[in-house]
Amino acid sequence: MAKHLLITGANRGLGLTMVKHYLNDGWNVTACCREPEQAHELTQMLNQYETLSVFQLDVTDHGAVQQLADSLKNDPIDLLINNAGYYGPKGGYLGQTDADEWRRVFEINTISPLKVLEAFRHNLKQTPSSIFAVLSSKMGSMGDNSSGGAYIYRSSKAAINAVVKSLSIDLKGEDITAVALHPGWVRTEMGGPNGLIDTEESVTGLKQVLDQLNIENTGKFFDFNGREIPW
Repeated sequence: MAKHLLITGANRGLGLTMVKHYLNDGWNVTACCREPEQAHELTQMLNQYETLSVFQLDVTDHGAVQQLADSLKNDPIDLLINNAGYYGPKGGYLGQTDADEWRRVFEINTISPLKVLEAFRHNLKQTPSSIFAVLSSKMGSMGDNSSGGAYIYRSSKAAINAVVKSLSIDLKGEDITAVALHPGWVRTEMGGPNGLIDTEESVTGLKQVLDQLNIENTGKFFDFNGREIPW
C-alpha cells in the first residue's frame, strides 16, 4: 500500500516541491494551503496525479484543522510535515519590536504546528513508525546564534524546537518520531533571492533525511544534509 503524506503550506516554494517529490515517489499526498484557488501549479497537478488531494486550510484556524482531521479520521498518515510558516517583519531593530507581528509569527510558527499534531495524532497512530516533522530553522538554534537580531523569527523557531523535543518524549510510546528540520537558506519568497540553495537541492536532502528516520532519531534537529544541529 502506498504511503501517505499530509503537508501544510503546500502552495509554493519548499512545500510545493515536496509535494512533487513525494508524488513522483509513489506516495499519496494530501496538500493543504490557505488559498488553493491561487495555487495554480498545485491544483493543476490534480489532473496529473490521482494520488493528490488538495484542501483549503489556514493552520491558525484550529477549528478548521480539527474539522479536516475529522473528515480524514480513517486515513492513516505515515508522514505529517508542518511546512506552513511566516517570517514576519524584516529589518527591525532592538527597540522597534512589533508586538502584534510577534504574536502573529508565534501563532503560525509555534502554536499551529502543535495544534496540527494534536488534530492528526490519531492518523499517525494508525500506521507503524510514523513521523511528525516541523520545518524549523537554524535561526532557532541558541547554540548556533552568533549574530543576534531577528528576535521575532528566532524566538518562534526556538519555541517550536522546544515543542518538538517535548513531543518526542510524549509520542515515543506511540512509535511516532518527532523531528525539527532546517531546510537551509533557500531561494524562496521567504528566503529571498540571495539564498544559497534552490528548493530542489533542499527538498532532495530533506527527503533523504526523512526516508532514513526511525524512532531512535526522535527529538533531534537535522539540516537538509542530515547533520545534527545544536539546540
